[in-house]
Amino acid sequence: MDLGLRGRTAIVAAASRGLGKGVAHVLAGEGANVVMFSRHPDAIEAAAKEVRAAAADGAKVLGLAADATKLTDLERVVKTTIDAFDAISIVFNNAGGPKPGTFETLTDADWYAAVDLNLISAIRLTRLCLTHMRARRWGRVIVSTSSSVKQPIANLMLSNAVRSATTAWAKTLSDQVAQYGITVNCLAPGRIDTERVRQLDEDAAQRQGKAREEVEREALASIPVRRYGRPEEYGAAAAFLASAPAAYITGVTLLVDGGLYRGMY
Repeated sequence: MDLGLRGRTAIVAAASRGLGKGVAHVLAGEGANVVMFSRHPDAIEAAAKEVRAAAADGAKVLGLAADATKLTDLERVVKTTIDAFDAISIVFNNAGGPKPGTFETLTDADWYAAVDLNLISAIRLTRLCLTHMRARRWGRVIVSTSSSVKQPIANLMLSNAVRSATTAWAKTLSDQVAQYGITVNCLAPGRIDTERVRQLDEDAAQRQGKAREEVEREALASIPVRRYGRPEEYGAAAAFLASAPAAYITGVTLLVDGGLYRGMY
C-alpha cells in the first residue's frame, strides 16, 4: 500500500527517544520530511542523525532543541518548518509521561505540571499547525496518549486523568476541522519497550519489594502477545493514521497494546 507520505512534512514532538523517535523513523522511511524536536540538544541531534540515515531518498530530517511546554519554542519549531518546507501536513503531539503517584501523594504543582506537559502542549502545537493545514485543506493531527484512557493504570493518576482530558479535546476538535480535510486521532500505546516503561517497571518493583525482572514477567503475562511492543510498531500505526488512505478515519483512539486492554470498545 502506498501511504502517500512522500513529500509530506511532519512535525514530531519529544522525538529524541522512545515513541517519538519511532514515529519519526517510520515517517522518514516512508518519504516524509520530518522536523523532530526535544528539550535535549545532544540527544535530538543524535536521534535526527539516526533517522536521517534511514530516511527514504529525497526525505529531509531536521532535529531541533525545543521544549514542548514553552510557547516560544513551539512557535520557533513551526516557523523553522515553514521556512524549510513551506508546509505542515502532519503533527504528532507527544510528551513525556507525568510522574507516578496516588491521590494522596500528588500536589497542586504536580497537577498543573501534568496539564501543561500533556494537554496544553498539544493544544498549542496543534493550533500553530492548523492554520497551515487549513490553507491546503489537508492535514493529520495525531495525539499520543496511553492505554490508560481506556483502562486506568494503578499509581498513574496524573497520566490517567490528563491523558483522558487530552483524548476528549482531540475528539471534540476532530468534528471542527473535518470539513477542511484534516483528521484528528489519538494513538494509545500499551507497554512499548521504551525508557519510560522501564522506569515504571523499576518504580513498581521498588513499591512492591520485588525485583524488576519479576515485575516485567508479571506484565508480560498480562499481554496476550507475551511481549512488549517495539517503538517502530507504534510508529507504523502513526504512519497509517497520517496516510492518504486513512482519510476517512477521524476522531478515534487506536490502541497499540498487543491486546492488553480487554474491553470491547
